[in-house]
Amino acid sequence: MVTNTSRRFEQRSVIVTGACGGIGLATARRFASEGARVALVDHGVDMRAAVAACSAAGASDVIAIDCDVATEHQVIDACAQVLQRFGAIDVVVNIAGMMVFKPLTELDRADWQRVLGVNLLGAAYFTRQALRHMGQGGAIVNVASVHARATTPLVAAYAASKAGLLSLTRSAAIEGKPLGIRANAILPGAVDTPMLWSNPNLKSGAETIAPEDVGTPDAIAAAIAFLASSDAAFVSGASLDVDGGRLAKL
Repeated sequence: MVTNTSRRFEQRSVIVTGACGGIGLATARRFASEGARVALVDHGVDMRAAVAACSAAGASDVIAIDCDVATEHQVIDACAQVLQRFGAIDVVVNIAGMMVFKPLTELDRADWQRVLGVNLLGAAYFTRQALRHMGQGGAIVNVASVHARATTPLVAAYAASKAGLLSLTRSAAIEGKPLGIRANAILPGAVDTPMLWSNPNLKSGAETIAPEDVGTPDAIAAAIAFLASSDAAFVSGASLDVDGGRLAKL
C-alpha cells in the first residue's frame, strides 16, 4: 500500500520501464501518489490496469507506451511521445528486466543478446535520451540486483547485465554532472514478485530464501523515489543495496 506523505514530484515527468508489474508497477504508483506525470513503458502487455492504478494513486497525468526497450528506435519514439505529452523528461527509472536460467555452457549468442538487450542496452538507450533531453535537476535511477555483486548458478547473463548496469550508472553520473543530472542504482535482493517465485533454482531447492529476506515491491519503490527526489540532491553515482541485509550475510 502506497502511503502518500508528500508531493515531491508534483508536475514532474517520470518514465518507468517495466511498469506494468512487480517493482515497476509499485514504482509507478509511488511516483503517481506524489503527484508525478507518469509514463508507463512496457511491451506486449495490457496496460489499462496500470494506467487506472496510477490515476487512482494521484498521478497528475498518465500515458502508456508500448516499447521494446532493447530496440533503440522504439526508445527514441517513446521519449518523443513523453516530450510531446508532458513537455519534459525529469526522471527515468530503468526497471525492465528478464532472466534466462541456463548453465554457461548452454548460453548461446541469442540468450546473451536477449538478456543484455533488455537489462543493459535498454537502460543505456533511455540514459542516452535522458542526457539529451533532461534539464537541471533530472534524475536517472537504474534497478540492478544483488546479483551484480554476489550471484548463484544458472544466471550468468543476468548477473553480468546487472554488473554492467552499475558501470553504466557511474558513467551516467560522471557525464550527467555538468548537465545537472544525477544517476544512481538500486540493488534489490529477493522481492515478492512473479520473477522471484518462478526462479527454477528456488523451485528445485538449489537456492533457499528465508521469509525475512523477501522484501515488497513497495519497499523498493520507496528507495527509488528517494534517489529520484531532491532529498537525494547530493547523491550521484551511488549503488544502494535494498535487500534487507541479505548481501551482508552471504
